[in-house]
Amino acid sequence: KSVLGRPAPPKDPAPRRHARPGHGISRAKIRENALKVLYRLKKAGDEGYLVGGGVRDLLLGREPKDFDVATNALPDEVKALFRNCRLIGRRFRLAHVHFGREIIEVATFRGHHDEGDDAGRTENGMIVRDNVYGSLEEDAWRRDFTVNALYYNINDFSVVDYTGGMEDLKAGRLRAIGDPRQRYREDPVRMLRAVRFAAKLGFRNDETSEAALFELGHLLEEVVPARLFDEILKLFMAGYAVETFELLRHYRLFGYLFPDTDELLHYEDEGFPLTFIVRALENTDIRIREEKPVTPAFLFAALLWEPARRQAALLREADASPIQAIQMAGDEVVARQVRHVAFPKRFSLQAREIWALQERLARRNGKRPLRLLEHPRFRAAYDFLLLRAEYDESLVELAEWWTRLQEEDESGREKLCAARPSSGRRRRRRRRGGGKKAES
Repeated sequence: KSVLGRPAPPKDPAPRRHARPGHGISRAKIRENALKVLYRLKKAGDEGYLVGGGVRDLLLGREPKDFDVATNALPDEVKALFRNCRLIGRRFRLAHVHFGREIIEVATFRGHHDEGDDAGRTENGMIVRDNVYGSLEEDAWRRDFTVNALYYNINDFSVVDYTGGMEDLKAGRLRAIGDPRQRYREDPVRMLRAVRFAAKLGFRNDETSEAALFELGHLLEEVVPARLFDEILKLFMAGYAVETFELLRHYRLFGYLFPDTDELLHYEDEGFPLTFIVRALENTDIRIREEKPVTPAFLFAALLWEPARRQAALLREADASPIQAIQMAGDEVVARQVRHVAFPKRFSLQAREIWALQERLARRNGKRPLRLLEHPRFRAAYDFLLLRAEYDESLVELAEWWTRLQEEDESGREKLCAARPSSGRRRRRRRRGGGKKAES
């Protein structure tokens, strides 16, 4: 089959081919729909390989989350083979083959860019369009890390390795393909992938790749903030958020994602903010392991709590009420944050609700607590309060009271609320037309 693009000089004219007895991949461990795609490509006379994280995880004895396929068939040709296929992307043209809720991603082999070719355009060294197609070998050398450049061949069930990925896999080593500085300049998000894979797999970055991580973090400022939101979800909502956070700080990358929070990590106030963030991330990891729901809103509320808390304290000193202070602080902190990582408005609104509810949870007089139990964000705010109480003794009694309230029946709840003395706080209103303040 003819493909577009001009092949680069061979890096390794004789790739290592590991026959079926030499690796642990069995078709029984590959999802049925991925096999359907591979066999359909084969029947059509095209090449089809399982590639990337799916192959890597199978070789490590893990259960892959996704199965991706690489082929010499062009996107339009893949679409012609599968009625359930959609072509997506402008920067990377991909074929998504849908099987109900499951999607098998099929990518045409990537080739090397020719100068002046708009299909493979770069800006300041960063790839902004990558639709230059090539051969299997070119595709291997275009990938990010050696352990992700292993190909499972459906024809003879072998694993094809051009870059030494099998050796790195056995050594627990994460190594960028080619010059890591150039690869990270092509796509700075690869630095976050280096952190994510190191945390997920327990691998170490090799010396050259690691040096580039320390040097090139500033390139993340050039990435579109909306794209970084997707990467943040992969970093912190996959079950190894604590290790990821520690590595991001180690490589000085966290500050390019959450600058306000990073600036305050150098200070501690009764355990805040570093220990609070770690505990929140531990909580997220535990919930993921237990297959409980997690929401990006809670994650962002935890990561940005310290800037919001301190900003609210300043506003209270300027005579804002506690509720007004945290609401105004939330608006300011989120407005600054979305310039770096632009998380959707629905999550920012929920995060601000969690913060505002911290003040409302402190007001336990009258029927307020019973009404608050019905708030759609109550559970998240309560869990947030429990985390805060672990590091702030003044909140322990409040957290225990809300725990008891939820354990009581309707009659017990009313008695518990009636036993609370009035907070003594009265909202102050200004009379119309000015004049002195009167208490309502």
